[in-house]
Amino acid sequence: MELVINGEKQHLELVGTIQDVIEKLGLAGKPVVAEADGKVLTAELWTETAVYPGMKIELVHFVGGG
Repeated sequence: MELVINGEKQHLELVGTIQDVIEKLGLAGKPVVAEADGKVLTAELWTETAVYPGMKIELVHFVGGG
């Protein structure tokens, strides 16, 4: 399925929810903020929010450093 993630088109296979997208991108278990079509989603909504072709998703993850 083709999605627009952080402004770039990406093709991901076997994704049905935001949670699936986060897992496919290797971000599961990390502090992530997700937005789908302009709506900020709490982590509790990731498994309930279905994705569709062309959906615009913004994912922000935090990295430590100094």
